[in-house]
Amino acid sequence: QAQLLESGGGLAQTGGSLRLSCEASGYTLISYAMGWFRQAPGKEREFVAALRWSDSTTYYSPSVKGRFTISRENAKKVVRLQMNNLEPEDTAVYYCAADTYKHEILEVDTAYDYWGQGTQVTVSS
Repeated sequence: QAQLLESGGGLAQTGGSLRLSCEASGYTLISYAMGWFRQAPGKEREFVAALRWSDSTTYYSPSVKGRFTISRENAKKVVRLQMNNLEPEDTAVYYCAADTYKHEILEVDTAYDYWGQGTQVTVSS
């Protein structure tokens, strides 16, 4: 069974940076897009960023655009999320997800059917 494994979370100061990685393990996962979501305590899970494998088109939430960058490593089917200029409001558990049905809209969690276990990101003020 395929699994998505996230890494790279941790503690950062306001204005600092962290880089998250997500890699599929197990049998080959054929996905059309990868996404990152986050969930802060007491809040609903929200979209952060997404990337289509076919043409590397990227999508960002307005709250992170210009600060976060989603990228890919083709050979390893790894997706990274570079987070710069972090703010305390970025504190959350971050999840990566895979879309294996080629959805048009990637900014909703219903577009994804494989999810990682989540990695904690904490930004101190």
